[in-house]
Amino acid sequence: MQFLGLDIGSSSVKVSVTDEIGKVIVSAQYPEKEMKIDAPQPGFAEQDPEMWWDAIKKAIEQLKKDPAFKGDELGAIGITYQMHGLVIVDNKKEVIRPSIIWCDSRAVEIGQEAFEAIGEANCLKQFMNSPGNFTASKLKWVKENEPENFKKIHKFMLPGDYINMKLTGEINTTISGLSEGILWNFKHNRLNTELLEHYGIPFNLVADYKEVFTEHGKVSSQIALELGIKEGIPVTYKAGDQPNNAFSLNVVNPGEIAATGGTSGVVYGVTDEVKYDPKSRVNPFAHVNHTEETLRLGVLLCINGTGIANSWLQKNIAGNMDYEAMNVAAVKSPIGAKGVVYLPFGNGAERVLENNNVGAHYLNLDFNRHSTNELIRATQEGIVFSFQYGIEVMQEMGLKPAVIRAGYANMFMSPLFRQTLANITGAPIELLDTDGARGAAIGGAVGVKHFSSLEDAFQSLNVIETIYPNIDEVEETKLAYQNWKKMLLNILDKEPQMV
Repeated sequence: MQFLGLDIGSSSVKVSVTDEIGKVIVSAQYPEKEMKIDAPQPGFAEQDPEMWWDAIKKAIEQLKKDPAFKGDELGAIGITYQMHGLVIVDNKKEVIRPSIIWCDSRAVEIGQEAFEAIGEANCLKQFMNSPGNFTASKLKWVKENEPENFKKIHKFMLPGDYINMKLTGEINTTISGLSEGILWNFKHNRLNTELLEHYGIPFNLVADYKEVFTEHGKVSSQIALELGIKEGIPVTYKAGDQPNNAFSLNVVNPGEIAATGGTSGVVYGVTDEVKYDPKSRVNPFAHVNHTEETLRLGVLLCINGTGIANSWLQKNIAGNMDYEAMNVAAVKSPIGAKGVVYLPFGNGAERVLENNNVGAHYLNLDFNRHSTNELIRATQEGIVFSFQYGIEVMQEMGLKPAVIRAGYANMFMSPLFRQTLANITGAPIELLDTDGARGAAIGGAVGVKHFSSLEDAFQSLNVIETIYPNIDEVEETKLAYQNWKKMLLNILDKEPQMV
């Protein structure tokens, strides 16, 4: 038996097939270059959902070229997807307008108005978050600005719900999915009717919801023929990319933390307590193993400018260096980069900074003392320190890091980056050979009850390396962080720019 995982990102779609113990047999990705994101106005970001579906079909065509892939042996399908997107369809299940995706900021003011009108304390106690720029607020934007489109809506859904609909014909979502749209009331364990009423959104536009690990539909005969797989394969897992990334790293218990350092950086910690940040700098959502009986929340910290900062540095400052050479150069500079401080906030407003957009900053440059080595080290340290700044918010909520798990990719390929993170957090860093598509495939296997437990599902997951705090470097790293934090607070005090 094989299991298929579909990972629908905003840059590309990746598909992976795992065997009975969760090892990857074959993978494919489409397209090779990044998918198009349309920006019809400043701050807008849209994609055509049909583009995701077309990418899935082409990626599966690549899978079929490998004789190891057995389309007639698939036992289940799991789906993971870019979070917070909005897809709207009519009663013929046709897409009405392009999807408003995660990095679109058009609904910020709408969410803020609702936060104030419903009451900040009420929102945080019941929904765990401000309505913010999340899915419900994006739907309200459509209601206000595109009333003709709004009238056509049969159901609204998340990107993963849309792909499930294409595969099975069924329209449904999950509690975890509703929570990422700020549409779940944690206090009363039900749909967030309060926000829907405030926005004037009829309840019947919300898709039926299920738990993450359950059947969401079966592949239709038409789609089975189109994809070259057997009819009736159940879709048994759907999760947003960050909860799924944590799941793929076996982060399911309180105190466990997942981290990524791609274009943006994410720290995602699991807790079993209903707590929230009064300033909504980090966002609790229902984790993949959250049920109405068992509380499991994933607390999400997102830093917009991580890998994109390293990429900018490589393209504009580091000359002919590739990333491996940059990692070598960074180590040539001492801890603290001889006083150079980098604030990695050049990719829009940051929730951890209370929606301030302070821009990116290199501080304390001395043309007589500093070289490219200092700029590279300061960049990597600055990204790590932004993680720690957010982790301190999580600690205020009672989440204590016991272990941090990450995939061996992007920023975590830098020895300096991961060692600095271990030094400043005091938690061991476990690097694992996994990704979102593999996690989705394992999720599908769990959903069809192929594994006896979550622990059993990760028997094939290998730890590549464990990085422990270096006792000889901890104090100096902490001093560098305090200097970085002082510079950040100084910038926030002098130059706040609300978005």
